[in-house]
Amino acid sequence: MKTVSLSGSLRENVGKKDAKKNRREGKVPCVIYGGEKQIHFAIEEKSFKKIIFTPEVYLINIKVDGKEYQTILQDIQYHPVNDNILHADFLEITPEKPVTIAVPVKFEGVAPGVLQGGRLVKKIRKLKVSGLAEDLPDFIMLSIDKLDIGISIRVKDVVYKNLTFLDTPNAVIVAAKTARGMSEEELAEEEAAEAAAAAAAAEEGTEDGEGAPKEEKKRDE
Repeated sequence: MKTVSLSGSLRENVGKKDAKKNRREGKVPCVIYGGEKQIHFAIEEKSFKKIIFTPEVYLINIKVDGKEYQTILQDIQYHPVNDNILHADFLEITPEKPVTIAVPVKFEGVAPGVLQGGRLVKKIRKLKVSGLAEDLPDFIMLSIDKLDIGISIRVKDVVYKNLTFLDTPNAVIVAAKTARGMSEEELAEEEAAEAAAAAAAAEEGTEDGEGAPKEEKKRDE
């Protein structure tokens, strides 16, 4: 999996007043948990562009006070009005401990069902997997070369070495469906449902995962 590096500064105090001060200065209050102790620090908000405005998922090396921590982004909170980042949680990972993360799905090939006049319906854009950091791929590649109309690829059909897939086994990832007899309105409704499912999967990938329970992470909002 690709790696990016971020640099942060330790926070002198942990609390609402200090959090607001950091935000006024264009910084995001953050915490690293899952290791020996929690690390409270702040990162320039503009630094987040490289890890949130992209479909890719990264291992993130964070340097704080001369020490470097290998992490994954577990949770990020936004202001409900202006979408500014309010807080970010990072899970520290170690070589011997499996982590849970949502990995993007990509497709290769041409579905015979599409050539026959059908539609390719993509239901899941990210798959939640568990594995060691060294085994986490940049993406899951699936071939659609055998997708005739009425055929689908489900989570249980996907096998990757050293990875455990955590989504519902029977959940459909991609399928070839007939468009015959469907009105434009019905097609639009189905496309909207697919988009909603993709957004929900992406959100679940950033919010769920292993690590300390929510109540164990000290908040300062």
